[in-house]
Amino acid sequence: MSNEALVIQFLQWIGDEPRSYRETQDAWRTSCPRLDIWEEALRRGLIERLPAKSLSEAAIAVTPQGRALLNGGAT
Repeated sequence: MSNEALVIQFLQWIGDEPRSYRETQDAWRTSCPRLDIWEEALRRGLIERLPAKSLSEAAIAVTPQGRALLNGGAT
């Protein structure tokens, strides 16, 4: 699976329901530096971390740019 396909899968997963930072990190962390989908999505502005009382409680959301990618647009 290509990185782009994984990025789209990641965005779909976040978009399905509200996800916390902790839940997202637990589900999508990797020890492979060549496959860090989380960092790729952040770098490209496809997701954002919304403030909360603690980092683990912060919500992760798909940005408008991420939604555009999910809807078939290029980023």
